[in-house]
Amino acid sequence: MIPTLADLREQARKRLAPAHDDFFAGGAADERAARENERAFHRLALLPRVLRGAAHRDLTLALLGDRLTMPVLVSPTAFHRLAHPEGERATARATAAAGTVLIASMASTVPVAEVTAAARAVRADAPVWFQLYLQPEPDITRALVDRAEQAGCTALVITADSPVFGRRERDARNGFDDLPPGLATENMRHLPGADGDRPRDIAMSPALSWDDLRRLRAHTTLPVVLKGVLHPADARIAVAEGIDALLVSNHGGRQLDAAPAAVEALPRIVAAVAGRVPVLLDGGVRRGSDAAIALALGATAVGIGRPALWGLAADGERGVTHVLELLRAEFDHVLALCGGSRPADLTPDLVVTRGRFDDQPGLGGPERGAAT
Repeated sequence: MIPTLADLREQARKRLAPAHDDFFAGGAADERAARENERAFHRLALLPRVLRGAAHRDLTLALLGDRLTMPVLVSPTAFHRLAHPEGERATARATAAAGTVLIASMASTVPVAEVTAAARAVRADAPVWFQLYLQPEPDITRALVDRAEQAGCTALVITADSPVFGRRERDARNGFDDLPPGLATENMRHLPGADGDRPRDIAMSPALSWDDLRRLRAHTTLPVVLKGVLHPADARIAVAEGIDALLVSNHGGRQLDAAPAAVEALPRIVAAVAGRVPVLLDGGVRRGSDAAIALALGATAVGIGRPALWGLAADGERGVTHVLELLRAEFDHVLALCGGSRPADLTPDLVVTRGRFDDQPGLGGPERGAAT
């Protein structure tokens, strides 16, 4: 039997140290936001179209100058070597083989240059983006941007939803506040002010502002994606500031536990952006149908976080490959069932709320003049 994501989740649970499994699985406070990311997709349904003549499907898309073979990418997650000795190298190879984007985390346990090298050993043009927290010391931010550029990253993903660290109660209960011996946040070594080879801590600061983002943009020519946007007013500011794309995300429910599910916030962000820049989404994507719902609501692509870690913990590189190929096959299948031949065929009129069909404008009953 071909393992499902749920199967891989159980395999990962058995293989991970309990504290490390909790680190990957856990959210902030009562973990309501983390649970709601998945539950919100369950409350939505797809209303398929029929007889559309879509015999062949093309899942490819262009995104910020990179070519993806499907609208599913790998979002940034920390500390992959807790899941498997090869860590981010294995994730990079699998993502490159799948023909999609890996967003390498600033909190990687493998240096970004080695992550990009692993990806491009599989495919010379494999796209790797670099996720970055703006640091209170501008010279640290600039050094990290330079490091990502030198590694060959093709975009920067600025996580903006973390003025302070989330309250992770599972980690507190487990006493998980540092990596085991032999593992480190490798991208934080050899930075300005560093103590020899010792990695600097990743700092958060509520004092950071749009001015800090402007300084970063003045320092790089790479496309910049702003991650963690949930309020449409922030989306409008980001577009006005020249941001190249937005990633709608509540940080996997690991920051503000009172935040809405990412897919619930998506339609208002899409409306605020009005097609001026691509809108991506991560949080709660567990099936190809989830990806299809997000695209129908206006997302250009979706990211997965925990599922990639489950695959990595369960079976290393092969496990991550299986996760990505499973989601590709499911998305293609759902697209066919909805009468589509390409992701752009998924449109908002295909999404309805389960149990409230009569509340959907134009879909609650027979059209005027239609035969009954």
